[in-house]
Amino acid sequence: MAVPDTTAQGALHMERRKLYLPMLLPALIAYLVFFVAPSLFGVVLSFGEWSGLGTEFSWIGVANYAGLLSSPMFLTSFLNTVMLTLIVGVTLFLIAGAAMIVLRTARAGAFIRSAVFLPFMISPIAVGLAVSFLFNPKGLVNSLLSLVGLSGLRQPWLGPDLIFQVIMVGVVWSAAGFYVVLVMSAVDGIPPSLYEVARIEGASLVQQFRHITLPLTRDMIAIAAALWAIAGIKTFEIIIAFVGTAGTPPVEARTLAVEQYLRATGGRAGGLAQLGEASAIGVIMTASTIVLIMLSRRIQRTERLEWS
Repeated sequence: MAVPDTTAQGALHMERRKLYLPMLLPALIAYLVFFVAPSLFGVVLSFGEWSGLGTEFSWIGVANYAGLLSSPMFLTSFLNTVMLTLIVGVTLFLIAGAAMIVLRTARAGAFIRSAVFLPFMISPIAVGLAVSFLFNPKGLVNSLLSLVGLSGLRQPWLGPDLIFQVIMVGVVWSAAGFYVVLVMSAVDGIPPSLYEVARIEGASLVQQFRHITLPLTRDMIAIAAALWAIAGIKTFEIIIAFVGTAGTPPVEARTLAVEQYLRATGGRAGGLAQLGEASAIGVIMTASTIVLIMLSRRIQRTERLEWS
């Protein structure tokens, strides 16, 4: 019986390790310069007051964070962001769950997936403009309500009380297709034999979803939840499109990303950029995203399921 030459194997391993750093170094330098350094600069900037090049930077500690916590505009945008992320997120995954039950056995499943994915390919700006046009006081929605004799249901959809709900409808319409396609890609990887056995045992479609589809797609659902947490916190373009060139979005329609943009560009009253406040909002957005991802991972924590 031949004895492995451990000395030769060790030398080969050392030679391979010597190659790691030269190959990794360019990507590592680019990552540090273009991602880590700007991120750290943003964190430092959140503890200061600065209006951009040509102005003096002054260290003010946690004053930016204290000011945000006492700002009605920031608190409203924060609440709107949380509502959008949670409510739209739940709606998206209910739609994805229904698709996992129905599209798996539908004859035109591939066509339906392509059809529902199309809105995701449209620019959020275009989606925002389209939804704003549909729901304006003289838009298609109110016109159809009048046409079918339901004039009593006509609403000022873009008024302060309803505008954010309308925005969430637009977000659901534009994003649902992406998450349907994402989770269905995991469903396609489940062996058909599992469903055949379940049908022989008399399991309904809902039971097949509960005991086969859901457990075996949990990893992909976790990935989708993380992606939505990031996208939900960063919702921006569709809201800006609602206003167009008419001015800044009303407070009732703002998210953290919109509020950050207005403070960074001087779009608020006064017209002076507040880069320190904008950076503080960025830090809060990052922390909120991390918390949401950790919560979603904890909720879905379970033993990994595999099949042979």
